[in-house]
Amino acid sequence: MTVSMEKIPHPRSVIWRDDRLLLLDQRRLPTETIYLELTTPEEVREAIVKLAVRGAPAIGTAAAFGMYLGVKDIPDADAGRFWSTLRRVGENLRSARPTAVNLAWALERIRRRLETLKEHPVSELKAALLAEAHAIQREDADMCRKIGEHLLTLLEDGMGVLTHCNAGGLATAAYGTALAPLYLAKERGWHLRVFADETRPVLQGARLTAYELQQAGIDVTLICDNMAAPVMQKGWVQAVIVGTDRVAANGDVANKIGTYGLAVLAKAHGIPFYVAAPTSSIDLQTPTGSDIPIEERPAEEVTRGFGSVTAPEGVRVYNPAFDVTPAELVTAIITEHGVIRQPFGPGLQEAVQRSQG
Repeated sequence: MTVSMEKIPHPRSVIWRDDRLLLLDQRRLPTETIYLELTTPEEVREAIVKLAVRGAPAIGTAAAFGMYLGVKDIPDADAGRFWSTLRRVGENLRSARPTAVNLAWALERIRRRLETLKEHPVSELKAALLAEAHAIQREDADMCRKIGEHLLTLLEDGMGVLTHCNAGGLATAAYGTALAPLYLAKERGWHLRVFADETRPVLQGARLTAYELQQAGIDVTLICDNMAAPVMQKGWVQAVIVGTDRVAANGDVANKIGTYGLAVLAKAHGIPFYVAAPTSSIDLQTPTGSDIPIEERPAEEVTRGFGSVTAPEGVRVYNPAFDVTPAELVTAIITEHGVIRQPFGPGLQEAVQRSQG
């Protein structure tokens, strides 16, 4: 089933229009809905670094369009400049968020596509690059819906579901990964009760997940991160579903900081812990989670969150953006190709191979 981008049940985070990239500025949600109009790859990189656009699939899509912005005005007669600029822009965009493997995946996909057309005129290379960026976005939307369909087979009407950060439509082309089954459940007439962690320190759960689910008419309750344990203890949660920024070859999962703690809690309460992962997030070149680079964010996100001073001046801060959940705490990894259970290695390899055709 091909997803109609005009009929998705939430605001679109990445839009290409009139040779410009429009990004929903997610830093301004939920109080303001503002789109940034970007015309250079430097602006795209800044938007990625400063979290105007976030979520691994959305970052990859934005970077793909950013590549085109970097070369679209190069004269058709200057092939040397086209290729040198393509390399420079790609390296610059790739460094924006080192943990999210979709970013590097999208840029590498574009490079490989253009390498097959190396002898073609620059005008054709530009057209192929833009077409590939659109294909990445379109395929991501279809992929997310398929992930949602597979995840829905693990749920039942009336369940309570806890999620962390924002792995919804705002983080992808459509539907999201972890939130996709919630949208599809609503389409079926199911009632799922969703608990959304606020997700410190940038509050993606409060600002984004609660926002998009409420906009879609889905039953959502916002909780502080440290309230997850008593909510589980009360029996209100029957499944935890999270997204991922990178899955190592052994099934270790890097995701927003706080995910590991949730997995430990889920294990303690006998609750299944599901990871929604498009195959573009699977990194078979990274053996284990200990090999995944973990981005550290500015201290000000903790000490001066949203402009308010919340800590003494000069205090040391440790602010990793992600943590790694060991594979043994993961019940299943769900890709667009189906449900993968332990041991994860063979299933992850098969999923990637199927995606590569």
